[in-house]
Amino acid sequence: MDTVTINGVARPLGEAKTIAELFEALRVSAVKKAVEKNGEIIPATAWTTTLLNPGDTLEIIQFVGGG
Repeated sequence: MDTVTINGVARPLGEAKTIAELFEALRVSAVKKAVEKNGEIIPATAWTTTLLNPGDTLEIIQFVGGG
């Protein structure tokens, strides 16, 4: 089974081929998120075209506002 590591946890890649498809498969909202793939920050405008490969490492960060 092909996996990617998300925030330190191995997860099955499944049918997801892009970052956007991965968010959809995980049923995670992409709002206020930042994604780093293999040490490179990926702008949200590129999530639909950035391909995922088995063994990739992703860090997904949620922005939180406050004062």
